[in-house]
Amino acid sequence: MYRFLIYIAHPYSIPIGLPLAEEIKKRGFTVKWFVEIESTKSKLSHNEEILHNVEDVVVYKPDIVLVAANEVPHFFPGIKVQVFHGFSVNKRSKDKGHFRIRGFFDLYCTQGPSTTTYFKELEKKHGFFKVVETGWSKVDILFPKEEKTSDEKPTIFLASTFTTALSLAHNEEVFKTIKSLIEKNEWNWIINLHPKMAVEIVEKFQELNNYPNVRYIPFLESLEPLKHADVLIADTSSIITEFLIQEKPVVTFRNNKPFDYFINTLEATELESNILLALSKPEALMTKIHDFIILEHPYFDGLSSKRVIDASIAFIENNERKKLKRKPLNLIRKFQMRKKFNYFKNFFKSN
Repeated sequence: MYRFLIYIAHPYSIPIGLPLAEEIKKRGFTVKWFVEIESTKSKLSHNEEILHNVEDVVVYKPDIVLVAANEVPHFFPGIKVQVFHGFSVNKRSKDKGHFRIRGFFDLYCTQGPSTTTYFKELEKKHGFFKVVETGWSKVDILFPKEEKTSDEKPTIFLASTFTTALSLAHNEEVFKTIKSLIEKNEWNWIINLHPKMAVEIVEKFQELNNYPNVRYIPFLESLEPLKHADVLIADTSSIITEFLIQEKPVVTFRNNKPFDYFINTLEATELESNILLALSKPEALMTKIHDFIILEHPYFDGLSSKRVIDASIAFIENNERKKLKRKPLNLIRKFQMRKKFNYFKNFFKSN
């Protein structure tokens, strides 16, 4: 009987952990959660058991800690498995972003070749962790892909980041254009803004929910609504990759890195024509999207959670930890972690 602990910090990691918890329960194993940020706990279903302090974790003594965060307390029992809280979106350099090695993890479960290739290089360089490509648990719910009938009204999903300089939601001309398109009633709309979005912006977009063809979602508990959309409108939000891997087109607004596998828009007046272009699914664009997916997340079976659990159990059963080098001491980082949780028992014990 393996005991699992799912470790998260922010609400956006809940949809990463839930399919993992479901898979663990399906196998008859025990799973509990540790939520680093107190306000996140209220977002988690009452069906999930939360451990509220370090002592509870020590008593529970998990065999496997699945981490959808950048760091994890080294003094928690069990192997530490990095399952990632997002796709690599190239916001930072490799040394500071997605590929930063902090010395806490035993196993990295990567999402696809674009991350696996470089992590395999790091695995060889450092020697104190193992890398297995599994796909990403959060997107399991998107598969199998949902086929829509030709007579259904197209659905547009609108998402926006909260950073003012990058956010389409902060652009008044974009808002007016979106409202005008909604009033035409040619398409259905799903709207979801970043949880940290300014209150006045949220309230303005929430008012659009009064239109019969609009559904406003305040908190995206899972990616399930993305299955029902035909096109995504976004700025630089991480949801772009999550939508693209369904082989569906994305229309971006003033994206800071406009790749050729989405349709970038510079002016609000261009949004309607670009949405129509996306709905037509031009062959050249769809080929580029396909090529991107094969590198980013080439799994369409919805079984990434299963592969993560398989890889974690195999790590223990094959005694992989003893085959690896010792983790770095990381004394300063470890002291900071202990101070953060006010836990100094077994100070010199390394995990």
